[in-house]
Amino acid sequence: QQDWHYSFMPTVAFNISDTTKLYNVYITLRHTEAYAYRNLWVYLHSRQPSDKNFQKERFELVLQDDQGRWLGRGMDDIYELNIPIFTRIRFTQTGEYTLKLEQIMRDNPLKGIMNAGIRIEQSE
Repeated sequence: QQDWHYSFMPTVAFNISDTTKLYNVYITLRHTEAYAYRNLWVYLHSRQPSDKNFQKERFELVLQDDQGRWLGRGMDDIYELNIPIFTRIRFTQTGEYTLKLEQIMRDNPLKGIMNAGIRIEQSE
């Protein structure tokens, strides 16, 4: 599968029990050389434990440098990136958080995107 349809929204739910720890949030992407753009626009939808509705924030993910070279690790014609969205953030409430990723490019499906996801890790 190398297409990202609007209807596919990778989602991650996670629990925070210690509000003093710091975390990094990444968007992970795997794409082919056939991807037609230098960037990718997404909405990151987030819901905190006390929220009923999602908040959304728009991000531009840059996939190429100024010379047109693909960023990230490459193998054959496939490139993988871990793009930091938030670094060293503190989740202020205990409980379950949910993050959801939505592609908002003009193309549907968006060709050349093999995988998209969200990774949360504790910061050093």
